[in-house]
Amino acid sequence: MMLSDQHTVDLRHLAGPLWRAFVPMIAAVMIALPLVTAAEAVVTTVLAAVVATTVAMIALGVRRHRPPAPMPWYLLAGSALLFGFGIMLRDLIPAEGYLFDDMFTLSGYAGVLLAALLWLAPRRVHGGGNDLLLDSGLIGMGALLASWTFLISPILGGGHGSGALIAACYPVIDALLLTVVTHSVVTAMRSETSLRLLHTSLLAILVADFGYNLVAAGSIHLPFQILLIPLLGAYLLVGLAALHPTMVTLGQQQRIRPDQSRQRASFIAVALVVASLVPTMGHRPSIVDRVVISALLAGLLIGVLARSERAIGRSARSERRAQYQADHDMLTGLLNRSALLRAPARNHERWAGRTLCLLFIDLDGFKSVNDSYGHAIGDELIANAAARIRRVIRHDDVAARYGGDEFVVLTCANRSDTATLAERLIAAFGNPFELSVGAVSITASIGIALGSPRPPGSVHEIRGHAARCPEPAETEVTPDPAQDVPTPLSPDLAPTETTVYDLLREADSAMYHAKEYSLGYVFHDEMRHQGHPESRRVWHRDSRKHRETAV
Repeated sequence: MMLSDQHTVDLRHLAGPLWRAFVPMIAAVMIALPLVTAAEAVVTTVLAAVVATTVAMIALGVRRHRPPAPMPWYLLAGSALLFGFGIMLRDLIPAEGYLFDDMFTLSGYAGVLLAALLWLAPRRVHGGGNDLLLDSGLIGMGALLASWTFLISPILGGGHGSGALIAACYPVIDALLLTVVTHSVVTAMRSETSLRLLHTSLLAILVADFGYNLVAAGSIHLPFQILLIPLLGAYLLVGLAALHPTMVTLGQQQRIRPDQSRQRASFIAVALVVASLVPTMGHRPSIVDRVVISALLAGLLIGVLARSERAIGRSARSERRAQYQADHDMLTGLLNRSALLRAPARNHERWAGRTLCLLFIDLDGFKSVNDSYGHAIGDELIANAAARIRRVIRHDDVAARYGGDEFVVLTCANRSDTATLAERLIAAFGNPFELSVGAVSITASIGIALGSPRPPGSVHEIRGHAARCPEPAETEVTPDPAQDVPTPLSPDLAPTETTVYDLLREADSAMYHAKEYSLGYVFHDEMRHQGHPESRRVWHRDSRKHRETAV
């Protein structure tokens, strides 16, 4: 009994690999059978068996995986039946009755295109969706241009009546199908194996149609069995796609992030090369050919110009976004430290010849809030504090997040206006902050550093800086490694951020002094009065209400 169970388990383990090896062998034999014999009965039997197998595989896949949007699969199954009927009728009925098989075949194409539109419509491309459509349209237009020169024009010129018109419809449909397949390929993800199999199937159909179109145009003569091989392979690929578990993603809503446009640009370049060579090849074009080719070439040119314009605009937007991210703090939207240091040099007209004032703001008690509620609440508090600072300062003032809970405001104002601004900033922190954990009260300490105005063009004004510059007697020195003696650093060679660094150092020192004595704000030049806080004009805190005292 145990031996029998063991044999049963082993057979079950072998069933899967044997089945996976047996199915491709059967498929290969069925596809190669029309090449062995040209008998119509054998070809018709093989075609009917492949179509029936494909429809059965689609039905089994839909039943097993239960996709939320099964309509594309139903359309593909119906299209397989219509294609099969059309091919069988083409072998059974005489040449003058080809209209009936074309009706089935064209209906099958309509089903395939409708299925493709149903699985492409819910795929919302995240950024560059219109660019993808434009690229796919350019590729399809290039294919249509080549089809007109080598296929459609010879078919229309060599035949008459409805048969030639219907035969000319196939290259147009193939160009449209190529456009749809291209758009589907660039929006497909690597994990969607089922969709990849469908792409391969549709490309096999295009290869078979290209052979049929060449035969219809009289360019080549191929046996019907050879042209049937890619169609049989396309049928089986559709069935395999239906059996794969990823078939459930077909027709679902997905946000697709497209790949880089470099690969699409290479296809467009090939289409343009073909388009430029098409008018110089083939038979002597007629008036109709010239009109159609000129219209298609004009459409290609307009599309390429539109694509180039959109690419330039997208590049400019990306550059502005990168510059914004490099200059701003992502949490608060204020300038970051490096952008603050470059602000006077960037805005020469605004800062030249004016008194530069810097307010260094530090949040009192922020660490306790951050430790008590976590970093997420701390970030929320930082963002709210930055919003209050932005509402208080003027439009021309510069606000920056210096780091952590430290902020800097750079302004051009006299001493009185700067004191008023500091009072307004402290008053802005008087009301509690309404955070997600509730109301949180916090105050601020401000240190202020004032610069000295310099006339525009002064040797002490460095690239628009009109801040406190060192006097000649107090020239900064740096060691000279060659002479081992201090060498004066010329003001003309001083770095552009020197004055801002000076103001930051002074304002930071004043801020710590204000924090130490529980003051609201302090000017740096008042710190030399080393008495009690009441010996100079300061801004006191008293039970979260502020009062001004003077000497």
